[in-house]
Amino acid sequence: MIDLPRAYEEEMRRLLGEEEYSRYMETFRQPVLQGLRFHSGKLTKEKWEAMNPFETERIPWVSNGYYMKEEQGNREGLGPSRHPYYYAGLYYLQEPSAMTPASRLPVEPGERVLDMCAAPGGKATELGARLQGRGILVANDISSSRARALLKNLELTGMANFYVTSEEPETLREKLPEFFHKVLIDAPCSGEGMFHKEPKMARYWEEKPPAYYAQIQKRLILQGADLLMPGGMLLYSTCTFSQLENEEVIAWLLKERPDMEVIEAAPYQGFTPGFSLAGEEEEINRQLSRCIRIFPQRMKGEGHFAALLKKKGEKEEICRTFRISGTGQGPDRKQDSGIPPCVWEFLEQTSLDLSRGWFQIEKDRVYFLPEGPRLPKLRYLRTGLYLGDIKKNRFEPSQALAMALSPETFCSSISLSCKDVRTLKYLKGETIEVSDLAGVQQKGWVLVCVEGYALGFGKLSRGILKNKYYAGWRMT
Repeated sequence: MIDLPRAYEEEMRRLLGEEEYSRYMETFRQPVLQGLRFHSGKLTKEKWEAMNPFETERIPWVSNGYYMKEEQGNREGLGPSRHPYYYAGLYYLQEPSAMTPASRLPVEPGERVLDMCAAPGGKATELGARLQGRGILVANDISSSRARALLKNLELTGMANFYVTSEEPETLREKLPEFFHKVLIDAPCSGEGMFHKEPKMARYWEEKPPAYYAQIQKRLILQGADLLMPGGMLLYSTCTFSQLENEEVIAWLLKERPDMEVIEAAPYQGFTPGFSLAGEEEEINRQLSRCIRIFPQRMKGEGHFAALLKKKGEKEEICRTFRISGTGQGPDRKQDSGIPPCVWEFLEQTSLDLSRGWFQIEKDRVYFLPEGPRLPKLRYLRTGLYLGDIKKNRFEPSQALAMALSPETFCSSISLSCKDVRTLKYLKGETIEVSDLAGVQQKGWVLVCVEGYALGFGKLSRGILKNKYYAGWRMT
């Protein structure tokens, strides 16, 4: 049994009452729940369920979420983090309750969306999928090292309409006030809801208790409210039980920003309403009851809190253009765009829609920026789709570009099965023989796929595929 801080136990007894506290403590004897969420931007539920290689059970409140066992492997002995479908970006491994925030923020195609504390990317990848290739996702994390992990997970999905930044929230608010239709803040917290999954977090609770995090959370949610346009929505979430970090943060914001109000999120019978606060105004407590709490003794998921807020007023469509460093050019000007012919020659082998957006070249790296307002100068780790590199008058396509393609959108591809030993060899960076596959061209760039979903590029010569899978992603 986990050793919990005494002050934490006392607070949970106060919050739940003695009888339910005992039920809560019993959950520590249960196995830790593992979750898998398929990427709805790449395949439908019907398609996923037809090809799902694992034993799973639907998560009833998340349309594309499933429970699974941590130690589970498929028939080929490949665990969920080593299966070729994982490398194809078909799913993301995520604790079931952690799927709730992104599922309760109603993102629509064409909107501008901010994930303020986005690393490692579980929520950002879901938000991006629901944009359906239209609009802009800004995925931010103050830690540049965590933001790099975030970037990889976004690239795995094949999305093109995103920016990855590593900025202070105040900088974002200063440069992009009232810019976003939707904002998600999965705030740093004391992690009480994760003590079951990660017992070591309980050891840090006394060193950095809820009061420590509440100050950070108030700072974040205030900036988030100011980044939101009138009529926009903000989803605030934590993986903790503390009222100090949950209802009290929301109540504080409602007083600081009277134009914000808590609204009902999509319901589920297992959710617990937010708790009222002693001595608080009746109207604020009424709004707090619209928040969502997840308790492990009441439903199958670790502890979580979520509140969906709306900014009063009508949506105002802003058309702003900011300068981005580097050379940006529209896509329809081959002759005067400054984009070298070698880039065009490669892109003409694809049927990607490059009619809406902008090209940008920085230090011989070529990017395609999404359609919409061009963002101001920020600390970017990625601006749009990284197409590849110009090397001595030749173009070398990127791993990110490969993930954005499919057999239908690239001139030459090969598709291996999960059972084909060459699939794992390719993911390990090995050269493979493919002359036996029907329709394989003699030489040139080839999109390597598993069951029709992109894994990366290779370069063919006489039936031998030279491996171009990105070294940093290779299976070890």
